[in-house]
Amino acid sequence: MSKFYARRRLSIAAALTGLIASVGLFNSPTASAALPTPVSAATARSYLATLPVRTENRTGYSRDLFPHWITVSGTCNTRETVLKRDGSNVRTDSSCAATSGSWYSPYDGATWSAASDVDIDHLVPLAEAWDSGAGSWTTSRRQAFANDLTRPQLLAVTDNVNQSKGDQDPATWMPSRTTYRCTYVRAWVQVKYYYGLSVDSAEKSALQGYLANC
Repeated sequence: MSKFYARRRLSIAAALTGLIASVGLFNSPTASAALPTPVSAATARSYLATLPVRTENRTGYSRDLFPHWITVSGTCNTRETVLKRDGSNVRTDSSCAATSGSWYSPYDGATWSAASDVDIDHLVPLAEAWDSGAGSWTTSRRQAFANDLTRPQLLAVTDNVNQSKGDQDPATWMPSRTTYRCTYVRAWVQVKYYYGLSVDSAEKSALQGYLANC
């Protein structure tokens, strides 16, 4: 093969590589969820040891008892704020609705380019909070819990993954990405500890098992 044709093949290969990379096929995830960093595994273990163990009670629960999504700033509500926080290159319209961007779901490793494919997960579900003590809270405290941007409680994830999780605790549901499980249980325990919530026996056993491997 002549030097001319060799150089030409290299030039074509480089051009194709650049083209493919420009559409993201060679890229790592184009966005990474920005969950507030949870406490360390050691701290989570110490928190878990103090949480009361009680049987859960869902009597009287309604999702409407946890007002969300509330206005955070300007025209932006909590969902829209988390979409902007957890996404990459997010653009919004005058009403703060995301019109474009990229969202990486740490639960399953999927990346989405439409906000409609993304849910904002309450890491500790609202129903789980109710079962664990939020039934005795004031409405304002339930609202604070449902819109908490300070603790590791809200996270942009794939919509059908969030829906499959539902109101389950770590005894029956965990993210499919095993590398994220330590982060998940550390966050779970931190949220429950901060809000003074209880755990049931199966939940505590599962949390202890996962935290032992963190």
